[in-house]
Amino acid sequence: MSVEIVNSRHIRLTSHPAAGGQKVMPIHWGARDPAERGPVIGSTTNKSHRNVIGTHSGSYGVYRALAIAAGALDKSRRADLTNTRPTDLIGPYPQWFDPERIVSLDPFGAMVTDAFAPFLAKGYDIRPTIAVTKAHIELPEIREAMAKGRLIPDGRILKASGACVVTKAAIEPVWYLPGVARRFGCSEADLRRVLFEETGGMYPELVTRSDIEVFLPPIGGQTLYIMGEPRDLANPNVTLTARVHDECNGSDVFGSDICTCRPYLTHAIEECIAGAQKGGVGLVSYNRKEGRALGEVTKFLVYNARKRQQGGDTAATYFERTECVAGVQDMRFQELMPDVLHWLGVTRIHRLVSMSNMKYDALVNSGIEIGERVKIPDELVPADAQVEIQAKMAAGYYTPDEQRPDDDKLKSTLGRQL
Repeated sequence: MSVEIVNSRHIRLTSHPAAGGQKVMPIHWGARDPAERGPVIGSTTNKSHRNVIGTHSGSYGVYRALAIAAGALDKSRRADLTNTRPTDLIGPYPQWFDPERIVSLDPFGAMVTDAFAPFLAKGYDIRPTIAVTKAHIELPEIREAMAKGRLIPDGRILKASGACVVTKAAIEPVWYLPGVARRFGCSEADLRRVLFEETGGMYPELVTRSDIEVFLPPIGGQTLYIMGEPRDLANPNVTLTARVHDECNGSDVFGSDICTCRPYLTHAIEECIAGAQKGGVGLVSYNRKEGRALGEVTKFLVYNARKRQQGGDTAATYFERTECVAGVQDMRFQELMPDVLHWLGVTRIHRLVSMSNMKYDALVNSGIEIGERVKIPDELVPADAQVEIQAKMAAGYYTPDEQRPDDDKLKSTLGRQL
């Protein structure tokens, strides 16, 4: 069971409501008025105020615990939020107030100092779950595109140095459990029980506190990179070029050539810059879902299994090798992915830089219109990634018909696997 150590001699259980029937401040998910909606309070400075399961910062909450244990951080210290307001105002948009449209992040998460000022004045420790700032990003691939004349510096979006001006936002996950359960077609009770069991019983409140409906899961969040005016994302008449990218540290950061992740990401950034320069807006949503959300250790084990199997690495066994190691081919489950686009007010993506059928289906099913789909240029696919791209194309990933694999045996094998 969950405990709160008040001092060295007293431990107070937190798995059940406090004595006397004290209830937590309710969160009315989807309410238009912040005062009615209520703030998300996951801080640990005053546990009697907490109205969610879990704590802020996702997996980084463990580092906070280590800092306190090591004496480097005072556990009662509150964040000084002076001058931390977003550099660009996002919303509010109608999607914010549809409890079915956004279930995995707090729409008010970037504006807590304004939206929940009365609660802050009463001493509640309310912390942002979203931060929005300005930045420059520099990539060798962008400088190469400039050298080859594909991109021309304009001084506004793209500097002569090769630096791209962006608005970027960091978002922590905030799960409204009833909505998440409905999104995945299961009961809230089943979702809570499985979350409790599969996290080693870390959060007993999941099964004992049905009155608390919001969960701060210990997982990574996402980062947005916006080229152009953020407010234009919500205007369907302004051309939006977008990519939803799932993390691949080996490729994205270190350039591993066994997959197309970094080439596709940098190609999308180039497309977003070009689109913004033409009067549109570009968006890259980067999700922390390493190795198809299976983790990097599992991913590397799969690499070994693929390379060492009889006959070597082949497209026909690409998904099978992952399932042999992990028990499932993919755990990214894109059902929650569109939420951040709804937070941005997006209703139409004119150019989606993605071949993924799972991402496309999730976006369309959530009510976002998709225009053109942009595949990765053939010349950007590394030699060692040909197996991956051929397997994905045969399995249903988008590609022009004339380029779709015509190997019937390959299609049949992958069809059985999927």
